[in-house]
Amino acid sequence: MNKIKKGDQVIVITGRDKGKTGEVLQILGDGRALVNDVNLVKKHTKPNPMAGVPGGILSKEAPIQLSNVAILNPATNKADKIRIEGEGKERHRVFKSDGNRLDA
Repeated sequence: MNKIKKGDQVIVITGRDKGKTGEVLQILGDGRALVNDVNLVKKHTKPNPMAGVPGGILSKEAPIQLSNVAILNPATNKADKIRIEGEGKERHRVFKSDGNRLDA
């Protein structure tokens, strides 16, 4: 069971976007994640009139390392660590600081 999943609220703990929060859009297989409005990069696109694509400069999210983000605890509004409790199908994620379940 992964500690960070799609749909989780995370906070960036290091790097250029330190302190920004966002929702995990996608977890990539190589230890990276796409987070909404975090690690934005500019992409220059050519117009393609056959496909109806206008040209210009687009902002899009780039992957960020999972080690550079932490789960946001809504009770304290701070970064928190996660531990896995339970066995088999009864496993769930729990905040280490206050013991509240994340999957509840």
